[in-house]
Amino acid sequence: MTQARTSSLSGYDVIILGAGAAGLMCAAVAGQRDQRVLLLEQSRHPAEKIRISGGGRCNFTNLHTSPANFLSNNPQFCRSALSGYSQRDFIALVESYGIAYHEKTRGQLFCDGSSQQIIDMLLEECRKARAQLKLGVRISALSKHESGFAVVTDQGEFRCRSLAVATGGPSIPKMGSSGFGYKVAEQFGLKIVPPRAALVPLTFGASLAPFKDLSGVSVGAVVSCGKTRFDEALLFTHRGLSGPAILQISSYWREGDDIVVDMAPEVDVLARLKKIRGDHPRQEMATALSDILPKRLARTIADVIAGPERIADFSDVRLTETAAAVRQWRIRPEGTEGYRTAEVTLGGVDTSELSQKTFEARSVPGLYFIGEVVDVTGHLGGFNFQWAWSSGHAAGRHV
Repeated sequence: MTQARTSSLSGYDVIILGAGAAGLMCAAVAGQRDQRVLLLEQSRHPAEKIRISGGGRCNFTNLHTSPANFLSNNPQFCRSALSGYSQRDFIALVESYGIAYHEKTRGQLFCDGSSQQIIDMLLEECRKARAQLKLGVRISALSKHESGFAVVTDQGEFRCRSLAVATGGPSIPKMGSSGFGYKVAEQFGLKIVPPRAALVPLTFGASLAPFKDLSGVSVGAVVSCGKTRFDEALLFTHRGLSGPAILQISSYWREGDDIVVDMAPEVDVLARLKKIRGDHPRQEMATALSDILPKRLARTIADVIAGPERIADFSDVRLTETAAAVRQWRIRPEGTEGYRTAEVTLGGVDTSELSQKTFEARSVPGLYFIGEVVDVTGHLGGFNFQWAWSSGHAAGRHV
């Protein structure tokens, strides 16, 4: 990609803050419209979150993307962008570059090779569109003037007609992420939906103490919070619970809420235990449960319920309680692991402040917000990248 010229005062049609997924897409699309585009990125490398995503293979979209896969104070806001540039459109771009990919589970698409292929593709799209990139840039001030915006940095001052903020949220701060985009929004008088860590492991106190030694144990589960439920894997950790089902429900959980875990959603546990009691009355409960659950988990549950040694000595009431411990385990998280391990940020720039079609701030002509910085958050499984592509493409057509 072309490096930006270093004059102290440079004029562009569009300056985009943040060279992540949304910023790169926006730059490429704007540049294809013959806009003079400058991308400013504080990190030394572009698209760091793309690089580390999907275990280094980038879960770049999901075949089943729909508005139902996104959380926002306005659930309808995402519709226009998702229909304007869909998962099929991004897949077509990936295929045009000959990037091999595969579907894992539930429509999740990953590169066969590495996430660097997606980064290189986006950088090439920007290069072909003559978008310029400056890395390692520190922004000290932003201001609006008659004909647009001024961006003061440690590498000079740059001016533009349109300014797009694609700086993401504060999740995974080791990648250089921060709440900078919220400060920009607040500077120009836009409302912010209070941000919080999402798609993040949950932590527990005394309620999970008996399960502390199960770190690394995984089980298929249905995890519920209120009316929301996810049917995916659950993983015990030394801090609490993780795995896809927990990460998903974390976006819906709030302090003080309980979550309910069904660790054997396909099994009639009570009927199974009654049959074992009849067929193998001398069997220990831990052994009986190990037919349904991983052995270490079965032993822990048997210890927690503290019943008789032999299953023959369990009454129907005690068997019902044991089945409930497996199928309706109700626990209250203390909190989350926070932004350090959160995959995304919930909340952000209030969508009521933005045009659903263009992502331009209604009260500040020429100012745009795209990607994670906006109050639209996807489920786990490639949805947040698709939001970056869709919102970046929408803004790129109008900046």
